[in-house]
Amino acid sequence: MTNRDLQEIPKFEDTWSYLYFEKGIIDQHQKSIGFHYLDKVIPVPIETLCLLMLGPGTSITHEAIKRISDSRCLVAWTGEMGVRFYSSGYSGTYSSRNLLKQVEIYSDPVSRDNVIRAMYQKRFNEIIKKEASIEQIRGMEGARMRKAYKDLSEEHGVDWKGRSYDQENWNYGDPLNRALSSANACLYGVVQAAILACGFSTAIGFVHTGKQLSLVYDIADLYKTDITIPVAFEIVKESAEDVERRVRYSLRDRFRQVRIMKRIIPDLKDLIYGSDYVGEIDPFAEGRDVAVSY
Repeated sequence: MTNRDLQEIPKFEDTWSYLYFEKGIIDQHQKSIGFHYLDKVIPVPIETLCLLMLGPGTSITHEAIKRISDSRCLVAWTGEMGVRFYSSGYSGTYSSRNLLKQVEIYSDPVSRDNVIRAMYQKRFNEIIKKEASIEQIRGMEGARMRKAYKDLSEEHGVDWKGRSYDQENWNYGDPLNRALSSANACLYGVVQAAILACGFSTAIGFVHTGKQLSLVYDIADLYKTDITIPVAFEIVKESAEDVERRVRYSLRDRFRQVRIMKRIIPDLKDLIYGSDYVGEIDPFAEGRDVAVSY
């Protein structure tokens, strides 16, 4: 197997989820990179990361980007607390096989419809009837989400007033909405890293369309009711202070507990390929578990 062949296999499942930095400089440090803050240097194990989120006040050197690129870690430039997404570097595979398959599925109305139904099916605990229309399924999903919010509100004793926030007046949003947005932003980053690691396009979505991160939103929706929404309610139940930072820390642990990074790539495989995947080099090859403590 050549070096190029090896780079077709994403290391995503071998890695940690993400780290977020702000107000410092990232530069080469020994054989990896380091975060320079005041007179301290914090070593960053870039080989074990899938996503590096850079918040306001962060600078990064050319040499650090070279190290990150060699490690195939996605770099994302974000707003404060990692909530707003501005730009990202590229982290992927040399193969275009998965991208071509994604385009093929999207361009055929029947196969696209099948993927949409499969995405909704993964969210439900019950079988969706074949005769149900997409509009009916979306209605069922809306009812399921409303029930999830209502149940979590009652379970944690946190008042739920509906999903509403203004990015231009972030600090005026209620703590629960800010916690939800922070949690989802972290999830989007990890999902984006997985999609790019496999060589898919983030812009070609199925349920969501017309945005550069359409597929990210599609895949992230598979995990919100199990992961990000409960974490947001738990954090706000404990305290309404500093919810964004506490959500990020809590999610790092939760991602590891639920093995989110071993779920995303197989879900992509199931949705895009179904049982049709064949090939000598499996771009969805499973990795080993890595024991890390945050």
